[in-house]
Amino acid sequence: MIVSALLTSVGINLGLCILFFSLYSILKKQPSNFDVYAPRLLADGKSQRSSHFNLERLLPTPGWVRRAWQASEEELLSSSGLDAVVFMCVIIFSLRVFTLAGIIGVFILLPVNCSGDQLQDVNFANLTNNSLDVFTISNVKNGSKWLWMHFCAVYIVTVCLLSTLLYACRGCKEYRYISSKRIANFYSSKPQPHQFTILVCSIPVSVGSTVSNSVESFYTECHPSTYLSHVVVHRTNKLQNLINDAKKLYKRLTHLQTEPVQPKFKRNGWFGLFGHKVDLVNQFERKLEDLEENVRLEQSDVSLAGEEVRAAFVSFKSRYAAAIALHMQQSINPIHWITEQVPEPHDVYWPFFSSSFMRRWLSKLVVVVACVLLTILFLIPVLLVQGLANLGQLEVWLPFLKSILTITFVSEVVTGYLPSLILQLFLKAIPPIMFFLSSIQGYVANSDIEKSACNKVVWFTIWNIFFANVLSGSVFYQISIFLEPKDFPARLAVAVPAQASFFVAYVVTSGWTSTASELFRIIPLTCSLIRKPFAKRTDDDFEAPSFSYHANLPRVLFFGLLGTTYFFLAPLILPFLLIYFCVAYIIYRNQFMNVYAPKYETGGKFWPIVHNSMIFSLLLMHAIAVGIFTLRKLPLASSLIFPLPILMLLFNEYCRKRFLPIFVAYSAETLIKKDREDRNDATMAEFFKKVEIAYQDPALLPIKYSSNSSRENSPLISSAEV
Repeated sequence: MIVSALLTSVGINLGLCILFFSLYSILKKQPSNFDVYAPRLLADGKSQRSSHFNLERLLPTPGWVRRAWQASEEELLSSSGLDAVVFMCVIIFSLRVFTLAGIIGVFILLPVNCSGDQLQDVNFANLTNNSLDVFTISNVKNGSKWLWMHFCAVYIVTVCLLSTLLYACRGCKEYRYISSKRIANFYSSKPQPHQFTILVCSIPVSVGSTVSNSVESFYTECHPSTYLSHVVVHRTNKLQNLINDAKKLYKRLTHLQTEPVQPKFKRNGWFGLFGHKVDLVNQFERKLEDLEENVRLEQSDVSLAGEEVRAAFVSFKSRYAAAIALHMQQSINPIHWITEQVPEPHDVYWPFFSSSFMRRWLSKLVVVVACVLLTILFLIPVLLVQGLANLGQLEVWLPFLKSILTITFVSEVVTGYLPSLILQLFLKAIPPIMFFLSSIQGYVANSDIEKSACNKVVWFTIWNIFFANVLSGSVFYQISIFLEPKDFPARLAVAVPAQASFFVAYVVTSGWTSTASELFRIIPLTCSLIRKPFAKRTDDDFEAPSFSYHANLPRVLFFGLLGTTYFFLAPLILPFLLIYFCVAYIIYRNQFMNVYAPKYETGGKFWPIVHNSMIFSLLLMHAIAVGIFTLRKLPLASSLIFPLPILMLLFNEYCRKRFLPIFVAYSAETLIKKDREDRNDATMAEFFKKVEIAYQDPALLPIKYSSNSSRENSPLISSAEV
């Protein structure tokens, strides 16, 4: 790719970003768009729709940038939880590291690369026709002493990243800081049912007994002084379907009664055109009462409401007692009385509670196979993208386009902008697919599903966007590279610098424009415009969306990998990355405050995924550096790089021993201290009564509907929300 193609891509994406920012600044002020651009404030009652008109509504203003910048971390923590703090921590950490790397890369390494003549001399008189390769390390002569500048840069950035990641400083966001935040968040929290409860699966039941009796007998005998209560899980598919039908019917009835323009009568004949007129309100009320009676009949008989599943939520009188029961093997047979950490009540994912040990194991195996197949299939769009990026190869594939591709602007768009755009569009489908695969993997918590999906998307992105593009070739060629690990650094040293121009364009397209489109929210805006003429949604039943960590966090981590691996190879990528992280910092803070509301909290458990990605990025950079300096006839530099990956592995092992256990479970010291604080709390007796019903299956809870409830605008099934 030549410089002019990159400038074309930058120009297109910069124009789109400015357009999105301007439209957002105008559209967010329109009261009719509050449900798109301020749904969280609308759901919390902090934003009121107003019909008062003023000219400022039609002018773009930067006030939202200032508000997003001024919000403190404590405000973010209290409103969006520790997971949002971890997400912003990754962006701030990247800004710190790549600011230093950018200073070194742009002001030291880039002039060194341009001064070389291994490929060609830089033509400053006609800069736009230069190949981007002249700005990379490939343009430095083999054996040149200037290569020691790149060697020093690798050491400086590695040490800087390690020190920033490990040691605490004022405002520094790293493993020590996040782990301390997690503990502080636990100490400051009120007693929660999931802190006193565990999930027990594969419960053995003797002949003539029930699951409930088995649980009662076992825990009364094994934990007599700390056992509190239990709730057995039931199969309630039929009940849940009835309740869902009743909720839909209730919403239709409420909408019919509150909207004066809605027709109240309908003919009961063919297509509503023939037959007698029927009062729709009375008809819906009768149907609703029939559904209510059916639900109550089903609930009155346990055998119809759902047979017992060999799983139960078991609650204890203290957090420490629950932790002991969770981490100790409960039975001589290790596949009986299997204990799991229980999620928050609203975080429970019910479908897999009836799964046996074998079914869960088979589900995990199926998901692994599906991920491998998806990875292989994704190579098709990767090869297509690489064909577009290579103009000569594209002319061979599609000779009839040769005349069009001779037009300068068209060729620049096709080679500079189109490849990264196509790859980004294909990549949009991956997070939902990975979330679905994680949901059938046997997890019982929505937060665990999201963490698993996030991990899958991270490694899928690294393999299919980085390695597949760098080592573009057949699947068997890519596999053969990893089967010969001794040649891996040398092959990376050749392939990675050659793809620098593609990844610079990818950062601009996937980073700048995608983040700006997150602010503009084009899909929710379109859906809102289509929906408004047909249905009117009141602010009372409005629900704010939740943030998709499994879709957004992998993108930020992947850009971190690109910056880490390319900062000394092609430092030209660093200014574009820094712009991305600055824009992401403002936009995501704005979205957390105005758009997204957390549905569940993991307590910062995404940070180990972040840490592993950073460690992998550094190890990859060291492997590439070894190969580069070997190929560039600088064997001493290659030898001196080897202590760095050893240092990284030792550092990773230290973090795994020192900090990772804090993210797996709280220590006995922490739990006992929290339990002692609660002993003097007079409300604990009332809290334990709530614990006993907190994990009751929503389908088995009583219906709170009366014939007048619809007129009183009270919820139909307020206690049966999943």
